[in-house]
Amino acid sequence: MTRSRPLSVALVGAGPAGIYAADILSKSGLDVSIDLFERLPAPFGLVRYGVAPDHPRIKQIIVALHRILQRGDINLIGNVEIGADVSLAQLREHYDAVVVSTGSDRDAALNIPGVELSGSFGAADFVSWYDGHPDVPRTWPLEAQEVAVIGAGNVALDVARMLAKHVEDLMPTEIPANVAEQLAANPVTDVHVFGRRGPAQAKFTPLELRELGHVPDVDVVVYEEDFQFDEASEDMIRSNNQAKQVVKTLMDWTLREESERTASRRIHLHFLHRPVEVLGGDRVEGIRTERTELTGDGSVRGTGEFVDTPVQAVYRAVGYFGSPVPGLPFDVAGGVIPNTEGRVLGEDGEPIPGVYATGWIKRGPVGLIGSTKSDARETIGHLVEDAEAGLLRATGRDDDAVGHDAMLAALEEGGVRYTTWQGWELLDAYEQALGAQHEGVERNRVKVVRRETMTAISRGEEHDGALL
Repeated sequence: MTRSRPLSVALVGAGPAGIYAADILSKSGLDVSIDLFERLPAPFGLVRYGVAPDHPRIKQIIVALHRILQRGDINLIGNVEIGADVSLAQLREHYDAVVVSTGSDRDAALNIPGVELSGSFGAADFVSWYDGHPDVPRTWPLEAQEVAVIGAGNVALDVARMLAKHVEDLMPTEIPANVAEQLAANPVTDVHVFGRRGPAQAKFTPLELRELGHVPDVDVVVYEEDFQFDEASEDMIRSNNQAKQVVKTLMDWTLREESERTASRRIHLHFLHRPVEVLGGDRVEGIRTERTELTGDGSVRGTGEFVDTPVQAVYRAVGYFGSPVPGLPFDVAGGVIPNTEGRVLGEDGEPIPGVYATGWIKRGPVGLIGSTKSDARETIGHLVEDAEAGLLRATGRDDDAVGHDAMLAALEEGGVRYTTWQGWELLDAYEQALGAQHEGVERNRVKVVRRETMTAISRGEEHDGALL
């Protein structure tokens, strides 16, 4: 099929998955026009709103993503929510193909008794709060002296560290003012992190774990009885350098004398503890775990020995989970959009022409940035195949109704206050200027949290300067 105009493609979600997919598509050799939609006024997804503020090295990923969007061959359209401001059907009218990259934005469920008690929280909600996400409440109930964090991955470490760290050590970061104020009054003394498997199976990255040992006035406590290694564990330590480094760091901490622990706050790392119940009446009073043992293949079984730990709050860091995209099928068990190598499947199990998925909404919340790139290559590869086979065509009958200009006209007609890349540059400069205004502490930026202010700054409109 001959085409008198460029192929028009919409990507939904401007986190790493969407930006990498857009970049790969832009270099595919197709004559293509790319619009990248984002429901927030600012791009970068979980890199901006899912990484702890005291990890600037990880946030350097934003620099690479910034360079991609700065080129100008990918159009950012922010502050537009699919299903609210524009429907998937409308996107299909205006674009020859739609790629969904909305990620995993909520906590995976932990189905144990008591998980619904007051004082039981999802880690994703807490991370969104301390990262200044505009759609979460501005306050957080930091009332507990003793806290449990369930999970043995980097998010669990982030939550534990943010709870235990003294606020003055966070002030050089981009932490919002409301978060700093509330963390300053945090009464926490002990944070208990529980993993159901052994040290060799922990999902911490070595760098994240080592950094935990350098937090000022916070001791890391580990327990010798939690160190059990089966044949699979030994194999992993020999063959996997990450597991080897993690175990070495943990073993080094077991050698510390109790007399060396003089900090005012402690992070306890417990392994071979499976959470079975959150204890309490109206609110959290403790957590009950069952001791587990390794079975030889790296998995565990219960021993029937239970341990109750007094805590007044529980944070569940057991993984992220995707949300449905209005107008598309959704796998409620897996938290993903049903697909075959990125081609989205309809209710009949057949690919929906012109609709694709990439990133965590495609494969679930596993893998790091490298996985996201290879994932995007697979999806975009199929999109290119389908384009070259003449299978992609917007559902709108008139070519004048297809593409970037027509979409912007439709958004303006609907009164949608969308933002652009140029708008992000305005907001970016504004936040950096706020950081430079702080006296006594060098700060790269201070985040604007209030959505209305973010939008107004990005659109060059007058605003009252309220950050929260």
